[in-house]
Amino acid sequence: MLFPTFQFIFLFLPITLLAFLSQKKYGNRFTVQILLFASVVFYLLPNWTDGYIIVGSIIVNFLLSKKIQSTQGVISKTFLTLGICFNLCVISYFKYLFFFSEVLSGVIGYDSSIEKLILPVGISFYTFQQIAYLVDCYKYRDTQYNFQEYALFVTFFPQLIAGPIVHHKEIMPQISNLKATPFDINKCQIGILIFIIGLSKKLVLADNLALLANPVFDLIDKSQTVDIVSAWVGSLAYTFQLYFDFSAYSDMAIGLGLIFGLNLPINFNSPYKSTSITEFWRRWHITLSTFLRDYLYIPLGGNRNGKYKRYQNLMLTMLLGGLWHGAGWNFMIWGGLHGLYLVINQVFSNFCSKVKIQLPNFIGVLLTMLAVIVAWVFFRAETTQEALSLLGTMFGIADSDTTLDWVSVNYLLIGLAALIAFFAPNTAQLFSYQGCATKPTWSKQVSAQLGITRAKLSPVYIGLLLCLSLLFMPQPTVFLYFNF
Repeated sequence: MLFPTFQFIFLFLPITLLAFLSQKKYGNRFTVQILLFASVVFYLLPNWTDGYIIVGSIIVNFLLSKKIQSTQGVISKTFLTLGICFNLCVISYFKYLFFFSEVLSGVIGYDSSIEKLILPVGISFYTFQQIAYLVDCYKYRDTQYNFQEYALFVTFFPQLIAGPIVHHKEIMPQISNLKATPFDINKCQIGILIFIIGLSKKLVLADNLALLANPVFDLIDKSQTVDIVSAWVGSLAYTFQLYFDFSAYSDMAIGLGLIFGLNLPINFNSPYKSTSITEFWRRWHITLSTFLRDYLYIPLGGNRNGKYKRYQNLMLTMLLGGLWHGAGWNFMIWGGLHGLYLVINQVFSNFCSKVKIQLPNFIGVLLTMLAVIVAWVFFRAETTQEALSLLGTMFGIADSDTTLDWVSVNYLLIGLAALIAFFAPNTAQLFSYQGCATKPTWSKQVSAQLGITRAKLSPVYIGLLLCLSLLFMPQPTVFLYFNF
């Protein structure tokens, strides 16, 4: 089920909220069960054929987590290894089997006849989430939660499909306290405002930017070339489409979490304002970056074994990060490019420190954006050859045989997207939202902040955003990160 649909906004969400509020009013006994049931319905209604995968994954991982914590030494480590292997085998079967069989076929010439499987929705997110849980069960042995709480931690519908990849220490204590926590109307009101802002980003900006990006990449996919203006329009449109698509989902997830009294982590923090690629990865898909750092980069050695080993670990981490996004050479190249960017950034930063110089921030932003745009072309194109063709046109190397007509409103839309991405405050800044780091006294701060927010965002503006979103809602839509 998609957030920006009439079924979700006018049917699923009101029914779930009504059931949730009834429990808050009459005893709070089944609060966790209601959210768990709603989350399962949310996932299974459009994806019932994949139900056995997520249900089986939750049961197996929960049982393994108990075994890991109830045993010691080699036995405990064996259960951890079994859990990691189980999760990697599941995701590899559905996401990477076809890709690796194609690679093997190209190397040895053997036709495996393996068909490409439809990727189960959300599998990358709930698999990584549970791997982190198992590792922490082994390291810290302090995750004593019951099955219902664990199942809600994995399936909570605002973050189930496209993240954030929540860490159990951030969300599980909140779930355990749901029964004892009274309903906070202020949180709910701010949650609704944040949800509407995210809804408008998706339907008004991201989906209309897709109408500019798709024709260009469709032509490239057909092995045609476009003129240099169209190449840049398509690339910039996709750059901002992906930005607002992901930003929108992140906002809606946070807003929905607040409606039900749960603070989800900030997953998106104005990444296009970054002055370096290192800063970009602290702002883009923050929870994935954190996972890769804590459960891959640091275990590989991080920066503990000299600069060259550090560069190697950065490259390997980003290559695997690219592979996480999709089974294909273009995703590997995208990850490899970002690994290379990070290495260059480290080398350049060390050089600047030695000679005591510093680039102006606007130059850092421009260089970072240029690097990101180049990498996004590989991310979006179907094949490497198509990506290279488009980049060749963008930088005046390749000739074009197709000219697309663009009207002024197309350029205005890209300009508006750029202004918002580079200069507007993001949602977390606007609402002083601190994510899971928020202290228990946050609800009092919210009461004061809500007055400020209402002054900045009058009901007229919020109502306008909602009306615009509803006007665009009938058109087909899908979040780009559903594919990963």
